[in-house]
Amino acid sequence: MRLLRMVARAVGLALLATVTCGAMGNQVAPTPKDENNNSAAYRTSLKQFSDALTVIQQDYASPVKPNTAIYGPPGATMVGAIPAMLRTLDPHSNFFDPKRFAQLEEEMSGKYYGVGMEIGPQLSKSGNMVVVVERPLPDTPAFRAGLRPGDVIVEVDGKSTTGLDTVQVQKLLRGPRETSVAITVTREGSPHPLEFTLVRQKIMPRSVDTAFMVRPGIAYVHINTFNETTNAELSSDLDRLGEQNIDGLILDLRGNLGGLLQQAVAVASHFLRKGQLVVYHYGRNSALQRYYVESGETGPEYPIVVLINKNTASAAEIVTGALQDHDRALVMGQRSFGKGLVQTEFPLSDRTMLLLTTARYYTPSGRLIQRDYSNISLYDYYNHYNPSPYPKTQVRLTDGGRPVYGGGGITPDVRVPPQKLNSVESKLAGANVFFDFGRSYLARHNTIPPDFKANRKVLDEFRKFLPTEDVSISDADFKANESFIRRQIRIQLVRAIYGEDAANRLVVENDPLVARAADSLGKAKELLVHAQRYMASRGMEQQ
Repeated sequence: MRLLRMVARAVGLALLATVTCGAMGNQVAPTPKDENNNSAAYRTSLKQFSDALTVIQQDYASPVKPNTAIYGPPGATMVGAIPAMLRTLDPHSNFFDPKRFAQLEEEMSGKYYGVGMEIGPQLSKSGNMVVVVERPLPDTPAFRAGLRPGDVIVEVDGKSTTGLDTVQVQKLLRGPRETSVAITVTREGSPHPLEFTLVRQKIMPRSVDTAFMVRPGIAYVHINTFNETTNAELSSDLDRLGEQNIDGLILDLRGNLGGLLQQAVAVASHFLRKGQLVVYHYGRNSALQRYYVESGETGPEYPIVVLINKNTASAAEIVTGALQDHDRALVMGQRSFGKGLVQTEFPLSDRTMLLLTTARYYTPSGRLIQRDYSNISLYDYYNHYNPSPYPKTQVRLTDGGRPVYGGGGITPDVRVPPQKLNSVESKLAGANVFFDFGRSYLARHNTIPPDFKANRKVLDEFRKFLPTEDVSISDADFKANESFIRRQIRIQLVRAIYGEDAANRLVVENDPLVARAADSLGKAKELLVHAQRYMASRGMEQQ
């Protein structure tokens, strides 16, 4: 399988990103072949490196371990001879030292099982750091057992979590499949600790995490990653929504960092016709390879609007680029991340591995997906600081003859700047007061009805709660932002009681970009009709 996921912004999380997507592709023995450098120059460079390492080992003020110089200090990333060398190439080539390689093998072995909840650190009222449940994942042992956001994990299998960090608690929660783990939590409003016994399972979060009818006849689907089940989930959800009778689809790929190439091709193929090109790639020593739709669309050609943002990357960009190039969808939002480099695994000696860029991805019209990474730090690259302007150099045409641009991610057809919070909204969101208020509110009221809304009484409770979190807001600011406050309280409480699916639906229903996308489906239909007429007028078939 070909991995196509963007490495996480924090480079230390690269292993997690790789593991999540099932990363082991073709393994090729490395060679020093390089036709651009003669063998004499290669030998000279190698000797210079060897001489420098010898001098360091012999004469440095303190003893130097060879592995430290080559791989880098334990726990460090992007330092050491090999990682530093890769940084001169591109942001996505990576190196796995023996420890990280062993972690990768453990993840890939399928022996990791858990209970299905995200946990994180939090400062308690006593001033100590504790580990709390941030959210139980839908349809997992943790969610079914009734664990809630804000629960403080105090014991795992009788072992106190005092002094343990999130990673250490996570290791306690994981274990062999079908084994039990006892979790003790404290919950605000509960006089005694609560005990849960859960059975560990393979946790595979759904790739399609939200799918429902946002308006009569208009389906909304959000894909958060491309894993082994993405296309099957998409087909199942669209079938459940009555795909044959829908009038339009909003395909939300915002925040999707990528995943498996095969699944990206399969998802694009769901909406394209047999024989149409989805993507291709090639490199200096990597042969040209094209990926076509093998079995075409059988349902109605309803209009599609694809939503993207700066965190739409890799496999998600392949899907977006293919639908845009074939005029199958109107793309709306912000320019995508621009990750179009292909990495191949090269196992090395001493149980290490090189993840090396060997090719580049191009959309059907010939647009390079990868954005420029020259003259920019790795940190700035991943965090979009000093981004390059919208590219205008690689001009290509869609099936309908529209100009599109490459070399800097996918440029949307309709550019919509990200919605920004005002100063009061930012203050409230940054202080985490909605999470804390939700925990406090449920401690007093225990539950809420499915149609819960924050009425005046709830708002008054929230207003009185703010000083306990050291948050000060004037009466005028509170009144001016009541709609935002009501919405966030409702989402937080619904998430705590009814889960992530119900909360996601509330978020989507209040998203102005989703509403704009629904209103733009007519324009998306015009693109598709125009492309079909354009190709027919030239006696061409869409390819």
